[in-house]
Amino acid sequence: MLMNAPATFIQSYIDDLNDALNQLKPGAALTRIQAAWLGTCLTGILLMNSVCWAKFERASLGDCKVAALSWVFRKASIPWDWLLRESVVLILKRYGITEGVLAFDESDRARSKSTKRIYKGYKQKHKGSGGYVNGQTIVLLLLVTSSITVPVGFFFYMPDPALKQWDKEDKRLKKSGIAKKYRPIKPERDSAYPTKTEIALGLLKEFKVAHSLIKIKGVLA
Repeated sequence: MLMNAPATFIQSYIDDLNDALNQLKPGAALTRIQAAWLGTCLTGILLMNSVCWAKFERASLGDCKVAALSWVFRKASIPWDWLLRESVVLILKRYGITEGVLAFDESDRARSKSTKRIYKGYKQKHKGSGGYVNGQTIVLLLLVTSSITVPVGFFFYMPDPALKQWDKEDKRLKKSGIAKKYRPIKPERDSAYPTKTEIALGLLKEFKVAHSLIKIKGVLA
């Protein structure tokens, strides 16, 4: 299966997205190279059912190199938050959606036992094997409507390492019979590691700002 140009409907989506970005903030649209990169990636995801630079390179017969695709993803000044926001606006407009129910969900994604380079990765219980693995937890905000369900926001959750270490040590000391007054005081939570409730409230605020015209009939969590 060859990939040498974006699918027609993907190119149309990118054109509409660029118009929306310019309306949101003049000059915020993707550059020609960024738009071409996004078109290649979306077409690759459609054909390969995967986000994999190596597969995209093979599907393009080497025209799209792994290094170039990866570099744009990591280094280019692409307004990622605005891309999601305006993409959702376009979808809701396309389907004529004016109301719905917001629902929160979370997903634990197992990655590897040893990797330390993925964002907000931490040690998790692996349900399949009963052991442990490094993974990520994604908190999702979904808009559920009569016709479609679409993700409208997300945030990576990670337990506060200092609190997690304190809790582990506190349980050990408590089991050893150490009185509470002699055990270390619980540390304050680092704002870099918000709770899932704090994340949910933040996502709700962002949705209200970005999609103020959508009537919300309820919130499920």
